[in-house]
Amino acid sequence: MVLNSNKVENFSIPAVGASVNAVQMPPLEVHKVCLPPSKTTAQKLRHRLSEIFFPDNPLHRFKNQTWLRKLVFGLQYFFPIFDWAPNYSFELLKSDVVSGVTIASLAIPQGISYAKLANLDPRIGLYSSFVPPLIYSILGSSRHLAVGPVSIASLVMGTMLSESVSSTTEHDLYLKLAFTATFFAGLFQASLGFLRLGFVIDFLSKATLVGFMAGAAVIVSLQQLKGLLGIAHFTTRMQLIPVLSSVFHRIDEWSWQTIVMGVAFLVFLLTTRQISMRKPKLFWISAAAPLTSVILSTLLVVCLKSKVHGIQTIGHLRRGLNPPSSNMLYFHGSHLALAIKTGLVTGILSLTEGIAVGRTFASLRNYQVDGNKEMVAIGLMNMAGSCSSCYVTTGSFSRSAVNYNAGAQTVVSNVVMAAAVLVTLLFLTPLFHYTPNLILSAIIITAVIGLIDYQAAYKLWKVDKLDFLACICSFFGVLFISVPIGLAIAVGVSVFKILLHVTRPNTGVLGHIPGTQIYRNVTRYRDAMRVPSFLIISIEAPIYFANSTYLQERILRWIREEEEWVASNDRSNLKCVILDMTAVTAIDTSGLDTISELRKILEKRSLKLVLANPVGSVMEKLHESNILESFGLEGLYLTIGEAVADISSSWKAQP
Repeated sequence: MVLNSNKVENFSIPAVGASVNAVQMPPLEVHKVCLPPSKTTAQKLRHRLSEIFFPDNPLHRFKNQTWLRKLVFGLQYFFPIFDWAPNYSFELLKSDVVSGVTIASLAIPQGISYAKLANLDPRIGLYSSFVPPLIYSILGSSRHLAVGPVSIASLVMGTMLSESVSSTTEHDLYLKLAFTATFFAGLFQASLGFLRLGFVIDFLSKATLVGFMAGAAVIVSLQQLKGLLGIAHFTTRMQLIPVLSSVFHRIDEWSWQTIVMGVAFLVFLLTTRQISMRKPKLFWISAAAPLTSVILSTLLVVCLKSKVHGIQTIGHLRRGLNPPSSNMLYFHGSHLALAIKTGLVTGILSLTEGIAVGRTFASLRNYQVDGNKEMVAIGLMNMAGSCSSCYVTTGSFSRSAVNYNAGAQTVVSNVVMAAAVLVTLLFLTPLFHYTPNLILSAIIITAVIGLIDYQAAYKLWKVDKLDFLACICSFFGVLFISVPIGLAIAVGVSVFKILLHVTRPNTGVLGHIPGTQIYRNVTRYRDAMRVPSFLIISIEAPIYFANSTYLQERILRWIREEEEWVASNDRSNLKCVILDMTAVTAIDTSGLDTISELRKILEKRSLKLVLANPVGSVMEKLHESNILESFGLEGLYLTIGEAVADISSSWKAQP
């Protein structure tokens, strides 16, 4: 349907309550409301799939190129190392070596500590800081992401597997499930990237993650009281009440030597962290503090071992490279479902953290990180890791921040870090024999305490109460129920929020701002005045089956309230209802039926229904459904101003 262009002469919009002194407006031209260009179903499908899966148009570089150039671009796309390696220089190498050695000093003690958090052998943590960084250096697109084990994924894996399998009495089965979960985590991550389904992880909103990480940080910190207090028999459960109960019911196992040394090193680590936070140029202080603490605490235990017997140590660590573990992957049996579930949860969490960290530092250096390529890189490195005695790894925020501040220029810093870990595995692991468990607990507490973001939670409360509710549900769910269920509750609240916005979209009454052709919400803009005989309603969402009934009821309520207001204030009767369709980006058959039904209802009440500014896809469906024929020439307009002007002129022309 196309409206003919014509001029509406000497049109004026009288403000409500000021019908005598009308606001004079220049003549308006009523423009055509055109249909979008005709497309076949195949063309529409292709365009839609392109918008869903390829919004960044990754193949734009391949246009009008020779086959050789296309091959080069293809290698650079799938293996970013071919993009930056040809231009790599000695100056870049010097920066990467410094940053790589710096993050290695942090990665080695953290790897040992996080493996403990996942109830794995400390060697597994070191293995996981060797192979995955090498894989990522070939496939990854972030220059500053430092890869290795992270606290949240370690916690979740340890918690979920320990609920069904004991890491002590069923050590081999536990290890198999850990590697298998890592494999499925990588498979899931790589599949999301290959299929370009990265939007799946968006269901973990920032509000959800703020609460989840804060709750996990509290639980992890309380669990480390076992090491800081020297308790030998401690609960494996990850809820607040059982952990606190275990602490106070085991007072007889507390070791004062362990407490004194543990608290001293914890204060030292927290102090260095504060120094680096306040003065970023001194980042190396907090980066070197964990390894320094490990060395000092080990020396203290060695010197005092004849006098102090209550301090528990790591014990013997075998030297050697990662042994292959592909034969340990568990693809059958009663625990396969547990491995898959653990892999999916840890995969989503580690993927979310890794991509968020990569994009954060990319924005600081003004370069782009391809989310789908990162998913593939992280997924493939976890799949490779599961076959080389590694568990779930991703980009760590703490190590990446140190890497960035140390001046890293490319992912070669990950290679340098892996080389330092290699030296440790081959020659230095026996030196950790007398490293006390208390220092691992102190390192973990220092690392996870930064996950408690009070300012973010306060901002959520100020800006969006529903987001704050998701945050609180996640926080208390983790504390009092369990880590996986707490996460599930938070995701459920986030999905509920999405459904709430979809099923209950915003609507509002618009008024005219005098002296302009602008119409705005009358409750938001005091200058906006209702137009006599018109009710202008804006709909701020697509019209789908999920909200069509609500919208019909809400529009009829707006009409009823407007008629009551007109009657009580002795104004001119309501004659026309205009729906502003500017924000209606899509409509389905249920929405079309609602529009048609609404028109019939208003027609019986001698009210005219008009649609203003429908977008192309909505206009096309209105046309194909033949609904426009029932609206007539004065039922569809390009703008609200043209609709008001044209209809008002037609009323004046009537005898």
